Amino acid sequence: MKKLGILLLALVLTGCQMTAPARHEPSRLAEILERGELRVGTSADLPPLSMKNKAGEMIGLEIDLVTALAHAMGLDVRLVEIPFPRLLDELEKGNVDLAIAGLTMTPERNVRVMFAGPYFISGTSLLTKSEELADEQDPAMLDGAARRYAALEGSTSATFVREVLAQSTLVTTADYETAIRMVIDDQVDGMIADFQACMVGAWRNPDAGLLAIRTPFTIEPLGIALPPDAPLLQNIVSNYLGTLVDTGLLAQLKAKWLSDGSWLSELP
Repeated sequence: MKKLGILLLALVLTGCQMTAPARHEPSRLAEILERGELRVGTSADLPPLSMKNKAGEMIGLEIDLVTALAHAMGLDVRLVEIPFPRLLDELEKGNVDLAIAGLTMTPERNVRVMFAGPYFISGTSLLTKSEELADEQDPAMLDGAARRYAALEGSTSATFVREVLAQSTLVTTADYETAIRMVIDDQVDGMIADFQACMVGAWRNPDAGLLAIRTPFTIEPLGIALPPDAPLLQNIVSNYLGTLVDTGLLAQLKAKWLSDGSWLSELP
């Protein structure tokens, strides 16, 4: 009986330990709310998604979008300029709360971070001075050992060149402006990039003879990247993003930044 009593006591104590409420570390969302500020990483060089005006202020579709999200959450927004190839690294380090910069929601990136969205459907396109290349509908016909294409470092466009245009030479750049200049100066046959970047490249250089393919070769959903250990933050960002879609605000932002190039006069 004594041994049975000891066994029952042990079971009771074990049961108490198993049913005790778990202690949780403060969530990322709680930290952000306490701070009162949403830190957003962006490359600020992807017009019309994000860019700088003549006053050095960040503007664009993505800037308006994250500002609306932050205000809906009752927060101030702090925009942190980060080179595109380092965006996910800085997000993983906790230096920003989310990242937005034309990031395609790929499985490879989703292994590292969570995504909210998509907020925009983009696709791989071509900016070139060659009418022959611009008229080509089959991307495989753009390939060739003599071809050279510029693409943003770390982008899905660079991956597209490596995989689909494997015989061609890939030249990676840190920003679109450098890639566009290479096309204008005939250093490369074209720039492979999101179709909106190609479109803006042609808009901004009307006398350079640039041609942009308007029908993308691929379909790429763009999303807002969030830390992998922040499900509550991902939940509220997704919910508010859905609200911006349902109320028509996101459609208004797209019309503002994508319908024409009237905002080009704001750029340096």
